[in-house]
Amino acid sequence: MVGGIEHYPETPLLPATFSGSSDSNVVYSDIEKKGTIWTAAAHIIAGVIGAGVLSLSWSIAQLGSIAGPLAILLFAVVMLFATTILCDCYKSPDSVLGPTTNHSLLEAAGFYFSKKWTWLCGLLQYVSFYGTGIAYVITSATSMREIQISNCYHKGGENAVCQTGTNNFMLIFGIIQIVTSQIPNFHNMAWLSVVAALMSFCYSFIGLGLGFSKVIENRGIKGSIVGVPTRSAAQKIWLVFQALGDIAFAYPYSIILLEIQDTLKSPPPENQTMKKASISAIVITTFFYLCCSCFGYAAFGNDTPGNLLTGFYEPFWLVDFANACIVLHLVGGYQVYSQPVFAFVEKWATQKYPESRFINKFYAIKLPVLPALQLNLFRLCFRTLYVISTTAIAMAFPYFNQVLGILGALNFWPMTIYFPVEMYIVQRKIGAWTRKWILLEGFSMVCLIVSLLGLIGSIEGIVSAKLA
Repeated sequence: MVGGIEHYPETPLLPATFSGSSDSNVVYSDIEKKGTIWTAAAHIIAGVIGAGVLSLSWSIAQLGSIAGPLAILLFAVVMLFATTILCDCYKSPDSVLGPTTNHSLLEAAGFYFSKKWTWLCGLLQYVSFYGTGIAYVITSATSMREIQISNCYHKGGENAVCQTGTNNFMLIFGIIQIVTSQIPNFHNMAWLSVVAALMSFCYSFIGLGLGFSKVIENRGIKGSIVGVPTRSAAQKIWLVFQALGDIAFAYPYSIILLEIQDTLKSPPPENQTMKKASISAIVITTFFYLCCSCFGYAAFGNDTPGNLLTGFYEPFWLVDFANACIVLHLVGGYQVYSQPVFAFVEKWATQKYPESRFINKFYAIKLPVLPALQLNLFRLCFRTLYVISTTAIAMAFPYFNQVLGILGALNFWPMTIYFPVEMYIVQRKIGAWTRKWILLEGFSMVCLIVSLLGLIGSIEGIVSAKLA
């Protein structure tokens, strides 16, 4: 028993996330892997920079001008360490030679842990994927609404009545996702992730520029060391906890790291390429996080909005472009987190009902100019219902910061820290109560406490918002 988890290397793998086709006649080795450090970094950036970066100015406003940036840096270091050890779990028992290849976090859990822990890992992973989809619906709808509001204020002036809801925009985003969800698998998504990553750079730079220009316009830096004042100490504590959850959400990609690593060509060894891609992506994202969040807080101070770009209305064309980039980016980001769920369910259904024509038969539909579309009825129905469900829940709970905080807290410790640490302990055969074991388990426990604090604060926030 290691870290409370029994090790059963002979445990058969459960149906896991599958980065190949859901066609049962296709296996992993049949897919030519062409991924490089650049495509892997693009996948990471597409999945990371998005909803997370928009809430960080608000998080710094709660924590203060010193504790806020330090918290972001600490989360980046923790994420870098966790992803580094997780990269080595792609192949087992040897991190380079294998011979077993774990195509997903769930498959890695199946190799290292007992059946019950593997199912728990799978449940948490897919709940996290699903929740991230909900958050991206909320964020995209907020950005689309801000485009309409900024245009309204530009035409009608500051006294114009421009407030509107987000439900219609959530429906629009849902329709877009129903179409893009028909992309067969991760290997067909490199172009989408590249486009999404480029969009993230665009709106990050725009947010940074707008914040910097507003600081100059204000002729001073707003904010304080202690952050936003509150009516009571209890309210301050709740907001600080929620801010920790929001920052945790900003670094969520470890749950899809092995799927991304599975797209890489070899040689060089996949774990070496993935470590370089992770370092590059984390450095880039953390730089943007710090710049956007710090300038956003310096620009707005105690009035920092929950979503940074909702605080700007002029120049309207630039604000519109930035929000449009967010929407385009999250179209790709939604798919990065949804494709593993699609692949898991479709692979399970194919294995469970191999004779079903509804599940296994593909129909070739010829389109003008475009190549023939391979249509599968089960894929069409399941993926459509999946998108509809995430959209419906987002419409019921459209609370940006609170939802991000809950998702960040739920994902941070179990998926980002606990399972990778325990896998590493088993793989490296680290004995219980050795110095290295104590350090790793102590690191895990500290992260658990942070995760619980973020979860508690975010739940309190969403309950208060719903009651209000």
